[in-house]
Amino acid sequence: MKTPGHPFGPRMRYYPIQLDLQGRRCLVVGGGAVGTRKAGTLCACGAEVVVVSPEATADLASWAEAGRLRWHRRAYEASDLEGAFLVIGATDDEALNRRLSAEARRCGVLCNIADRPELCDFILPALLRRGDLVITVSTSGKSPALAKRLRRELERRYGEEYAVLLRLMGAVRRRLLAQTHAPEEHRERFEDLLDGGLLERLREGDLAGADRVLETALGPGWKAEALLAEAD
Repeated sequence: MKTPGHPFGPRMRYYPIQLDLQGRRCLVVGGGAVGTRKAGTLCACGAEVVVVSPEATADLASWAEAGRLRWHRRAYEASDLEGAFLVIGATDDEALNRRLSAEARRCGVLCNIADRPELCDFILPALLRRGDLVITVSTSGKSPALAKRLRRELERRYGEEYAVLLRLMGAVRRRLLAQTHAPEEHRERFEDLLDGGLLERLREGDLAGADRVLETALGPGWKAEALLAEAD
């Protein structure tokens, strides 16, 4: 039901979005456990990660030594924001956090301060990854503990078979697109694969059964093992 006075439905505090950070400069201020988690996720997304902190965890130091990110072993300076797409503050220094938020906004840099939603341009949801499947849970900053609990429930519901399923479906999609099929035809084919029990066969490790589902929905010659090889 739409809320009266809001023609697009209930008002939301945050706009759900997934950012492409490939090659973008992302700054992390703070080298502790929180900063390490944030930097690791940014690296996994292909960002150009810069960490500024007088000290860092062993993981951060090893990543810097391996060239996965840059670590400036000193205190934060306003000039660190130059060229940054976004910044994450991961310190327990309240004055520094507020300064970082204010300076980022003046520079037009997206800012997140860990556990301080009032200082943030965006907040980070609880995250579940299964290969290319990404499921996020947000409570709009009201209860990170609830978001984490829901993520744990989702972890039990969505196993690693979903990563395999997506690899397989992506390979099927690429083949079909190369065969001049009209895109509207693909939807029924994919629905037939899912309705035919492809996920269940993959969950059981039954590639022969997956082959039967593929051939029923797509025709002779479609083999799970070959498709997964294409996806690698």
